[in-house]
Amino acid sequence: MSHETYSDEFLKDTLNRVRTIAVVGASANWNRPSFFVMKYLQAKGFRIIPINPREAGSTILGETVYASLADVPFAVDMVEIFRSSEEAGPITDEAIKRGAKVVWMQIGVRNDKAAKRAEDAGLTVVMNRCPKIEYSRLYGELSWGGFNSGVITSKRRKA
Repeated sequence: MSHETYSDEFLKDTLNRVRTIAVVGASANWNRPSFFVMKYLQAKGFRIIPINPREAGSTILGETVYASLADVPFAVDMVEIFRSSEEAGPITDEAIKRGAKVVWMQIGVRNDKAAKRAEDAGLTVVMNRCPKIEYSRLYGELSWGGFNSGVITSKRRKA
């Protein structure tokens, strides 16, 4: 699969297939991007499982923080990676071992070798995208802000 672009149908189907999302690199700091993403997705009905070794045992957004994916005592559908592209490799391997359905690498994170291993194991992979942005774009929530949703435009409609 090419990871340069993703169709809206592919992204929507991917997000619709998951309910539990482990966020590797989760931050308890309310002004960090991972916190915004977790809070938004949680408000949309996803169960968010924060992964951060420095915060292990505490809670973020009402959920227990785990030190690693291996420590989570139940299945997760998607592993979202808020770590570097190099770190995405071992995290992806752990997601494969855990039986996750999806590996999603945040904006700026891309590891083609890890993506190939995940796809060979039957996982869906998204790289260099944000699930919060994609979810809100796909469901029309970015249009109020004037983002490139195709809903708001300065061009006149053809008569």
